[in-house]
Amino acid sequence: MMDDSEIKGRVGGASWSVEDIDYDSIDASLIHDNTELFYLLAAASFVEITSDLYTKNLIEFYHGNPEIENWLANFWEHEEVQHGTALKRYVQAVWPEFDWERAYRGFFEEYGRACTMEALAENHALEMVARCVVETGTSSFYRTLSDATAEPVLKQITANISSDEVRHYKHFYRYFLDYKDRDRPGRVAILRQLWKRSTDVKAEDAYIAFKHVFLVRNPGEPFTEEAYNEFRASFRRIGRTAFPYEMAVKMILKPLDLSPPLGRVVQPAVETTARFLFSI
Repeated sequence: MMDDSEIKGRVGGASWSVEDIDYDSIDASLIHDNTELFYLLAAASFVEITSDLYTKNLIEFYHGNPEIENWLANFWEHEEVQHGTALKRYVQAVWPEFDWERAYRGFFEEYGRACTMEALAENHALEMVARCVVETGTSSFYRTLSDATAEPVLKQITANISSDEVRHYKHFYRYFLDYKDRDRPGRVAILRQLWKRSTDVKAEDAYIAFKHVFLVRNPGEPFTEEAYNEFRASFRRIGRTAFPYEMAVKMILKPLDLSPPLGRVVQPAVETTARFLFSI
């Protein structure tokens, strides 16, 4: 695991640094009592700061492609870990009573066993599709939090992260196009992968992260599936008005390379479905 003390100055291709964030100016009164945001931010910090584990799997999977290996190792990983560091410092500043380090140790031990090569897609092109889905989800997640929060420092951090994730999406999409010509996945296979990753309601990393945040936040209280479902529902409540539906749907549909006429029909239909799902 990369130590967060290594995050200094600009990393990768990011236009910002953790050192740019004025944590002393956080208005904790605007957010400390917001339990939903606490869980969302703490769990996200665990996943992001552990990106080096997943990066190693991706580098092995794309071994032999020096461009992708270099970008993953020297840009993507460093930027993702910086996201985790920025969120960690925010959580520790707003909720100093939460033992972040203890909860993270539990997460790292369990997630390290689950983060395996077997979780990757069947070929290089489809794994890039999966990466596009993940970057769509993270960029939309942080954009939602940035638009929904009234706390200025959190707004700045999440806006920065969201911009990074959009840029990461563009890299993965370009790599997808390269591998699409080699692996020749059909549109049905691409659609299946988009659906699989988009509907993965129990993503291993988020599930394990929330579990260990919950266990330390609530000592002596057993972790339950109901608690995790409530955690997921909390983001849906926030996203009903703040989620960037149009942006997310355009990103998720792009690998399908729909014709303009078909895209004009599918785009609003998928947006409507997304809005309905957030309203449940």
